[in-house]
Amino acid sequence: MDAEYQRYDGASVKAIADELVEVYARVYDTPPYIGDPFFSADSFRERLEAAFGNEGFETVTARRDGQIIGYVHGATLPADKPWWNSLGDRRPVQLQTLANARQVFWLRELMVLPEYQSRGLGRKIHDTVISGRAESATALTCIVDNQPAHDAYLRWGYMVMGEIKHAPESPTYNAMYLPSS
Repeated sequence: MDAEYQRYDGASVKAIADELVEVYARVYDTPPYIGDPFFSADSFRERLEAAFGNEGFETVTARRDGQIIGYVHGATLPADKPWWNSLGDRRPVQLQTLANARQVFWLRELMVLPEYQSRGLGRKIHDTVISGRAESATALTCIVDNQPAHDAYLRWGYMVMGEIKHAPESPTYNAMYLPSS
């Protein structure tokens, strides 16, 4: 799919925060997310803006005709992140070693507007951000009930470590990782 890709760090992304929230609101304006406070645009904005200062924060956007049609954001995974530690020995030893050395990229969000889904754009955005990272492995969390995303991550080579919750009010997620190549 033809799109223009651009990278933003934690400082430069602030200029496009409203656009990112608008895309999020459109993506999550579907059942079962409608009306769930965890998936509100305001709640997402708080999580997004809190992430701007994280070590290694980066966003990659895909634009078409000047409009963001998809994006990914993430940061270097802190080895003491509660969801990460909740996995305990379900984490591969090598992956934990990499996390302790700040060598795991935490892919926090990947979203594509509904009208551009199932066209390979998500994979392209994913591969663009991964190819530019210094970390040697990638971890993410995917809502257990989001079957299209879950299936895509498995096709892309991710492996499931186990189920986690980010917060008491959050849904259940599968913690997944992409083995080092």
